[in-house]
Amino acid sequence: MKKIYIYDSSKKEKVEFHSIKPNIAKIYVCGPTVYDDSHLGHARSAIAFDLLHRVLKANSYEVIMTKNFTDIDDKIIKKMNESGKTLKEITNFYINAYKNDMNSLNILPNSIEPKATENLEAMKEMIENLLSKDIAYKTSDSIYFDISKDKEYGTLSKKVNDENTIARVEINKEKRNNADFALWKFEKIDDVSFDSNFGRGRPGWHIECSAMIDKHLAYKNETFQIDIHAGGADLLFPHHENEASQTRCATKQHLAKYWMHNGFVNINGEKMSKSLGNSFFLKDVLKSYSGEVIRFYLLSTHYRANLNFNEEDLIASKKRLDKLYRLKKRVYAIDGSNINKDFESNILNALNDDLNTSIVLSLIDEMINNGNDKLDLNQKDKNLKKELVSNIEFIEYVLGVGGSDAYSYFQFGIDDKTKTNIEELIIQRDEAKKQRDFIKADSIRNELSKLGISLMDTINGTVWEKL
Repeated sequence: MKKIYIYDSSKKEKVEFHSIKPNIAKIYVCGPTVYDDSHLGHARSAIAFDLLHRVLKANSYEVIMTKNFTDIDDKIIKKMNESGKTLKEITNFYINAYKNDMNSLNILPNSIEPKATENLEAMKEMIENLLSKDIAYKTSDSIYFDISKDKEYGTLSKKVNDENTIARVEINKEKRNNADFALWKFEKIDDVSFDSNFGRGRPGWHIECSAMIDKHLAYKNETFQIDIHAGGADLLFPHHENEASQTRCATKQHLAKYWMHNGFVNINGEKMSKSLGNSFFLKDVLKSYSGEVIRFYLLSTHYRANLNFNEEDLIASKKRLDKLYRLKKRVYAIDGSNINKDFESNILNALNDDLNTSIVLSLIDEMINNGNDKLDLNQKDKNLKKELVSNIEFIEYVLGVGGSDAYSYFQFGIDDKTKTNIEELIIQRDEAKKQRDFIKADSIRNELSKLGISLMDTINGTVWEKL
C-alpha cells in the first residue's frame, strides 16, 4: 500500500496517515446548518473532502464518510418565526436542496448523515455525564462547559489565550469563566425546546458533533474515536476546539487522530460570509455553469489555500476542462482497457501527498497534449485510444470530473425545448442526405450554425454541441 500524507491542523505539519484499524478510514465532516441555500463555501468543503474520500478508496481503504445536518439552531428558529413554517418544513427543504447541489458537484454518497434533532438523547447523555463530573454546570439560562476543567483545552487551535477567545462567546456573569460555552440552552419565548432531566431547552451547537461521533462512529476501546475530523478553517476555533474538549472530558478518549481543514472562499478579496453580504449561492452559479465545471475550478486551488473566486478564473478553468472533453470526443465509443500504469501511479502519488491537485492537473494537461499529438499521427491506433479512455476513466474515479458524455458536456445551458428542436432538425437533415438533397441538408446545418450549434458526422451518427 502506498504511503499517504495529510496536513494535520493540530500538529501544524504534514504527517503520514495511519488509520486506527487497518484499511478502514472513519471520517466526520461538519455539515451545513440547514436554514438557507448552500454557497460556495459549502461546495469548497464538500469537494475537498470528497477528494479525500476518493483518494482513500483508490488506496483500497473502506471509507466510512459521515456528514451531519444541524437542524436546530438560532437561524432556523428565526426563519420559522419569520415564515410561519415548521422546523421540519424548513430543514427538510434545505437538506434536500443541499443534497441536490452536492449531486450536481458529483459528491460521493455519505455513509451516515445524522441530524441533530434525531440524536438528542445522545447529547443529553453526554451533558449528564459532564454534569456528574462537575465539568458542566447550571446557570439560569444554560448548562455550560467549564473549560478550566480541561487542561488540554486550546491544544487543537492554539487559541486558548487568544484575545478573541472571550470576544467570540456570550458574556454572562453567572459563568465560571468568560470563555465557557453552552451545552444546553434553556427554553425561551418563541423558541424550540425539548425535555431533559436538567431542564427544558435545546442543545448548543458544539455538543451535537461530539455526541453523534460517540454514538455512530467511535471506537470505544481506542485512544482515538475516529481517524479524521474535517471541516472549514473557520470551524477550527471555537467549534472543533470545543468538540475535542467535550469528548476528552466525557469519554477519556481523543475525538480524532487527525484534523483537516479547507481554506476560505474569498469574493472580491473578502472572506465569504453572510455578514459581508457576499455569500455566493451555489444555485446561482449552477445556472450558468455545470456542477462539473465548478468542481474542476474549485479543485484547481489546493484545498488548504484560500480561494479567490472570480468568473474570469472560472472561465479559464472551464477551458482547461474543455480540452479533456475534446480529447474524449476523439476516442468516443471506445472501451477502455489499457490504462497507462505510470500515469495512474503519478496521479495517485501526487494525491497521496496531501491532495496535491496542482501536480495532478499538470499531469492531466500533459496527458491531453501527448494524446492529441499521438492521435494526429495515427488516428486509427486502437490501443492508444483504449489507453486514453482508461486514463480518463481513472481521472473521473479519483477527481470526480471527466465522466460526462463527451458531447452532452458541450450542450450545457440548452433548454429541453431547444434540444428537441435541434434533434428534430438533425433527423430532417439526415433524411435529406439519404434523399441526396444536399442543398436542404446544408441549409439545415447553416440554420443550426446560426443558433450557435455545431454538427459533427461520426460513425455513430450525427452529434452536436453548443459553440
